[in-house]
Amino acid sequence: MISKKDTTEKLWAGRFRVPLDPEVERFSSSLPIDRRLYRYDIRGSIAHSQTLAKAGLLTLRESSRMVKGLKQIEREIDAGAFVFTNEDEDIHMAIERRLTSLVGKVGGKLHTGRSRNDQVAVDVRMYVKDRVNDLIRGVIRFQQALVNCAGHHRDVVMPGYTHLQRAQPVLFAHHLLAYVEMLERDKQRLRDALKRIDVMPLGSGALAGPNFPLDRKYTAHILGFRAVTENSLDAVSDRDFILETLGILSILMTHLSRLSEELILWSSKEFQFVELDDAVCTGSSMMPQKKNPDVPELVRGKTGRVYGHLIGLLTVMKGLPLSYNRDLQEDKVPLFDAVETVSACVNLYPKLFQSITVNREVLAAAVQDEWLFATDLADYLVTRGVPFREAHHIVGRMVRFCSDHHRKFTDFTLK
Repeated sequence: MISKKDTTEKLWAGRFRVPLDPEVERFSSSLPIDRRLYRYDIRGSIAHSQTLAKAGLLTLRESSRMVKGLKQIEREIDAGAFVFTNEDEDIHMAIERRLTSLVGKVGGKLHTGRSRNDQVAVDVRMYVKDRVNDLIRGVIRFQQALVNCAGHHRDVVMPGYTHLQRAQPVLFAHHLLAYVEMLERDKQRLRDALKRIDVMPLGSGALAGPNFPLDRKYTAHILGFRAVTENSLDAVSDRDFILETLGILSILMTHLSRLSEELILWSSKEFQFVELDDAVCTGSSMMPQKKNPDVPELVRGKTGRVYGHLIGLLTVMKGLPLSYNRDLQEDKVPLFDAVETVSACVNLYPKLFQSITVNREVLAAAVQDEWLFATDLADYLVTRGVPFREAHHIVGRMVRFCSDHHRKFTDFTLK
């Protein structure tokens, strides 16, 4: 809920003579985007209030009142009862404004030793930690769906391809398990990235750290971080953990896009290797016979979207001097959209493989193509003492002869 009128003075308005221009206010507001961080912002504020109490900067009673107020704010936002105003530049200021209205002037003490620079940095790191762990679980489910599908079709042979030309026969299961291996590396990359994501920046202040003896390791323990950042300038000004995450997601989407392309080809009338279930396809508004593989097509299309988010944020970051710059407000749209896009793709794909129909007869007919066994014939000649290069040449000439004269390998004898 958003109130259009609010006369609340900006929390930073002390040095300004005139209020912010309304158009500038709308332009610079990040609230429509970062409001989804409210749980993390409240968690960070609760931990910070407890750290302030430990340092003697708040009484236990004051800290307890803040925690109670912050939990009430969380319930209000959960219920859709929280009133956002045009004065709220971002989720941090919205929560602090409401907290002060609930607990009085003591709410103004919460920001002691803290800047929005380290506040947003810790919020985003907590968000990324949770989403990366969600993605890891999603990748595991996807891998299991592929393994199960491979197991159900372990005896099915299909043509293997290079250059999209038939090359050698392979097991259908072997083909699917190639993607399991790709996903395994994606999963390992996500887990490895967590080591660098799981570092707490809170307590870095605006750029030079706080002037108070805050126990940052205590705060990190409350929030579940394994370590604290070592350099305050780095902590508030870099977003390499987001860039790394977007890079990993881009690689993951590359793998999904390649699989999508194969499903699109395999389900076409030209291949007919598989059929996707009706529940995951759509039809045409004009052509009644159509059954379109929309899910893999959309996954293939969304891959470019994720790539764009990575390139976009790299471009934002490339020329920023230390430390914080307002440009960094632009980190959230690419992060949030990429995470949600990839999560949707990863979570949807198991349904395709749980319901896919593998056309065994079509695949069996496809592997009757004798040229699939040309390499085996060359290898047989090697076992008879023919050097491989000579064997390769001999079989190549046989292929050419068969092609020119409409003959088959089986028309030849081994003598």
